[in-house]
Amino acid sequence: MWNGAVLSIHIAPAMGEPMEQRQEVRTVAGAGIEGDRYIQTGDLPDRKLGKERQITLVEQEAIDAVARDYDTELGSGDTRRNLITRGVPLNHLVGRQFRVGEALLRGVKLAEPCGYLAKKIGKKAVAGLIHRGGLRAEVMEGGRIQVGDKIEPVDSLGDPDSAGQKGAST
Repeated sequence: MWNGAVLSIHIAPAMGEPMEQRQEVRTVAGAGIEGDRYIQTGDLPDRKLGKERQITLVEQEAIDAVARDYDTELGSGDTRRNLITRGVPLNHLVGRQFRVGEALLRGVKLAEPCGYLAKKIGKKAVAGLIHRGGLRAEVMEGGRIQVGDKIEPVDSLGDPDSAGQKGAST
């Protein structure tokens, strides 16, 4: 059984803008986080965002591993993800529903590091985030998310070992 929580929250008001830390945000079903770059712009150059970037999450454990294994300290907003979590097996949440605060989310796909992130944090650090870069999720039911909120599975996902059997890719 896992027991997860939100450690920090970050949004950027526009593409390329620095991430801003928040104590709480409001999510909108089918759209994302109020005030975040993806809810405002709706797409990236040459491709539709759809549901895959409504909200992004990354494990603090992955950030700690980059510091330990690649001697690269990352600030909580440096990963460009919205929620920093602890105690949550994010890779196992692909295809699964889970609750964060008042919001109901569904894991869509892993958030592998991209070229933009490599430019921001360095290629050395990005290597440590391959297959640990986080999760892209869809907002199924909107609501408030605050620092410290619990992250809880909605379907049968109490055991991380059983979660990887359906729909998760690692």
